[in-house]
Parts: sequence; structure tokens; C-alpha cells
Amino acid sequence: MKIALLALLGLALGALGGAALGIGAGLTWIGLVRTASIDNGALVFFTLMPLGAAIGGIAGALLFAVIAIRDAEIMIERQPVRHRDR
Repeated sequence: MKIALLALLGLALGALGGAALGIGAGLTWIGLVRTASIDNGALVFFTLMPLGAAIGGIAGALLFAVIAIRDAEIMIERQPVRHRDR
């Protein structure tokens, strides 16, 4: 259950981060290439933002799932606290 919840959290955070990076990449592309078309906003918001969100969501979900799986494998056995004889 913990692995699935962390994977969903990674999906959401990765999608948000990927969308932001997609917008940044689109605006950078428009600035560097100096496209004179009216459809610059369409390029950014209909192509690069969803692409960045999809890639970021998949990467975030995989990253968080791998971290959760590794955390589940490493079980540290806690030793009981010993009381000193007084």
C-alpha cells in the first residue's frame, strides 16, 4: 500500500514539475528560435507542456516507487531497550 501511494504521489509531483519544465522549454524555444507565428502559445501549451507532464509523471512515479521498494527491502531490526540493573 505504501508503494502504491508513493507512486501516485510521484506521479502527481512529476506531472506538475514536468508541465512547468515543458512551459519553460517552450518559452525558451520561442525566444531562441524567434518564431514569428501567431501559434507560439499553441506550441507551448498544446505540445510541450503535455509532453513534459507525461514524461515527468512517468519518471516521478518510477522514482518514488523504486525508493519505496528499496525502503521496504531494508528492514532494520530494532533491538529492545535493555534496562540497567540498579
